[in-house]
Amino acid sequence: MKQHPIFKYLFIDDFSATPKYFQLANSIIKAIVDKKVQQDDILPSINEVSYAFEISRDTAEKAYKYLKGLGILGSVPGKGYYVQQTNLDQQYKILLLFNKLSEHKKIIYDSFADKLGEQANIDFYIYNSDFSLFKKLLSQNINEYTHIVILPHFRERWEHVDEVINTIPKEKLILLDKKLKGVTGEYGAVYENFQEDIYGALEQSKDKLQRYHTLKIIYPENTYYPEEIYEGFVQFCQNYAFNSKKVNEIEEEDIQPGDVYINLRENDLVLLIERIISLNLRIGKDVGVISYNETPLKKFILNGITTISTDFRCMGEMAAQLILDNSRARIEVPFYVTMRASI
Repeated sequence: MKQHPIFKYLFIDDFSATPKYFQLANSIIKAIVDKKVQQDDILPSINEVSYAFEISRDTAEKAYKYLKGLGILGSVPGKGYYVQQTNLDQQYKILLLFNKLSEHKKIIYDSFADKLGEQANIDFYIYNSDFSLFKKLLSQNINEYTHIVILPHFRERWEHVDEVINTIPKEKLILLDKKLKGVTGEYGAVYENFQEDIYGALEQSKDKLQRYHTLKIIYPENTYYPEEIYEGFVQFCQNYAFNSKKVNEIEEEDIQPGDVYINLRENDLVLLIERIISLNLRIGKDVGVISYNETPLKKFILNGITTISTDFRCMGEMAAQLILDNSRARIEVPFYVTMRASI
């Protein structure tokens, strides 16, 4: 059986973090924009697409239904899907690099993609905080992208990160979440001010914290978390006369009444709560807990966990707006304290 000619122009990358249905939909859009298919052309059946790319029928159908929802494809019962709209305008092709995918980073991605809508084709990759993989992803043909958007966090303190990023034309570059000192020129950035943010958040919470005597931050060794977080923590403790401690591993920690713990990683929050409960200590009475990064579940855990967090939805939307405005502005994202029963 002869394969449908559009298959020459469709592509799915198994290593991409972008969902396969979305990759398939974007490659169909590109084929339409490049005039490889015409209005009213019949597309391959769902079974054909499923077989050709070794994906489930549900994934293939989801791509078609997504494009039908955008008005790009139509369908006829018994005949399948066809090209309904060819007047498409995708202005932007974006390479989006995240160090990992977590609940709050998914919020960034979703708000970024929603804001850009149909105007952008996004290639989304996760480099697992690995500098070698990061370099490899950037060594691909970046010339085909209108923008390179990077969330730059690495497990080790690589000296040459800024050198690699400086090879990107600055009119294409947007940094997310943090600025890098060695990156030069005029580029866009939507970032957190880590040292000032944690200092200001603890200062807002100081009336509640007065009931405790020691603040402890769970700050793992060999972490990708910025050092400025710890520096802001120490500065607050010194200025307001709190005892302070950096805790690398919560499993071995001696938890005592009067302690307040600040966790950065979600896994550490789970371990911390388990240990406090096992010691018959009361969270918010004997021991305080403050968690980095607001997520929907934290307002329900043990009558609510106090969080200090940037506005991740705002971060994604602001980054998208820089692209839409062709702007190289550098914008500091708001940082909030959400006070709950855990302190």
